[in-house]
Amino acid sequence: MGEAAMRKKAQKKFRIRGFTLKVDALDAVLSFISRFPENEDEALEILIDGIEKESLKSTILDKEAVQTVIDLLLEAEAAIDPTSTSVGSRTALRVIDAFVIPRFRYDPIKNVFYEHTGKLPIHGEATDKAALYRDRYQLMLQRLTRDKYFSTPAFVTELMEDESCKITTIQSLTGCKGRRWITGVISQLEEGRFYLEDLTAAIAIDLSDAKITSGFFVENTVIVAEGELQPDCTFKVSTCGFPPLENREVSVKQLMGLDFFGGGILSAEETLRLSELEEIAVNDMFVILSDVWLDNEETMEKLAVVLDGYESVEAVPSLFVLMGNFCSKPCNLAFHSFSDLRMQFKKLGEMIQSRKRIMEQSRFLFIPGPDDIGPAKVLPRCGLPKYLTEELQKLVPNAIFSTNPCRIKFYTQEIVFFRQDLLYRMRRACLVPPSTEETTDPFEHLVATITHQSHLCPLPLTVEPIIWNYDHCLRLYPTPHTIVLGDKSEQKAFKYTGITCFNPGSFSRDSTFAAYRPCTKDVELSGLES
Repeated sequence: MGEAAMRKKAQKKFRIRGFTLKVDALDAVLSFISRFPENEDEALEILIDGIEKESLKSTILDKEAVQTVIDLLLEAEAAIDPTSTSVGSRTALRVIDAFVIPRFRYDPIKNVFYEHTGKLPIHGEATDKAALYRDRYQLMLQRLTRDKYFSTPAFVTELMEDESCKITTIQSLTGCKGRRWITGVISQLEEGRFYLEDLTAAIAIDLSDAKITSGFFVENTVIVAEGELQPDCTFKVSTCGFPPLENREVSVKQLMGLDFFGGGILSAEETLRLSELEEIAVNDMFVILSDVWLDNEETMEKLAVVLDGYESVEAVPSLFVLMGNFCSKPCNLAFHSFSDLRMQFKKLGEMIQSRKRIMEQSRFLFIPGPDDIGPAKVLPRCGLPKYLTEELQKLVPNAIFSTNPCRIKFYTQEIVFFRQDLLYRMRRACLVPPSTEETTDPFEHLVATITHQSHLCPLPLTVEPIIWNYDHCLRLYPTPHTIVLGDKSEQKAFKYTGITCFNPGSFSRDSTFAAYRPCTKDVELSGLES
């Protein structure tokens, strides 16, 4: 059938179903139908059926509304036929820049979250710094008050009162006797003297005989403490730990469709359809390397070995994630080799371009490290400057230069990437030695800390500066499915309460990297023999 005849037929079919196509939408429909020359009518019917299932604002369809359904149909085709290169995981994969993540604040009066509207300035006011701590605390508190051990039952019996773990505000402790539970932000206002502060007041706490749970207790973390008020107005702590972790499904249900992750809201039908596609996407794999020093010849030789290895496998990885630092020397005021670094990025582009299968079928995501070039050493960090990357981008159009941290949505799965030497800093900033009762592994303590705090970097701002108005970009609420912590410490993988967390290790130092299969959430810790 000719193009003009098919154009009229498509318009007629859509009109019969009650839709009107704009010119750009009609072009997208014809482009989709042209992929199936032997089954044009069937392809058109399937497309219209898919559009009818969508939640549309209008019956007048633009290109965006049509393209969403087309992408989903092409993903389904690719999942059934993995050899197809027409789409693959490229349309299933969404990279989310940290600076476009929506900001939500909790209203403790109405018990709801509301989205911030308007622009968020990089240079905030003094009130924005106070709001950073208040928002973190209220996020923890609303989660805590829903926990079955800390929530107040509708009908309280005498037995329940004895077993109750109801949170008492610090201001209300005055005159109280007996055991009480309090929560707040821990701080060390004086040398060796700890305080706990909530929205009402602050109180000195005694941790000398306290039994603590797993994790690093650093300043600014929110803790829950059980103890008694002493005559000298010090709160003697017997047990303390982080707020209980909330199941992801419970959090998502509570948020009533709010997009905390930044990947867009999906309807129930869309979520189900994408979940099915995710389960059968068995060939998709992400390869993650951290500390890829482009100015180091040995590192580049090792990287060539890795690329050659994956070039020869049956199904090449759908995504390579290269995290900084991209230079063996810190890019500070004493660094003057920017033109050399630019050429080294170009050499990397040539290396990728020479591997035809990887070049055609894989995408490359670049995430800056803590010592890479940037406007300031604060979080979140913007992507690598165009001056360094434009030569590589010309050679590798599939390259993406994102922020640190960076989020990825793969079908329905939420994955967070963060490159920071966090373990070392956490251990140095720890106020009390971590508990050894449950684990002695520092990485497991780190994972427990960031997940229970619902924050990637709960360090004091004096240790790790954060842009006050963009602190929400580092939140882990609701908890994502997978967290990748690029750290120069030893590579590790740890599954914690259903969350997959791993550190791929330092590629330049230890020749280690990791492969992640999103279909099964399995992590393969890998390395090259020295």
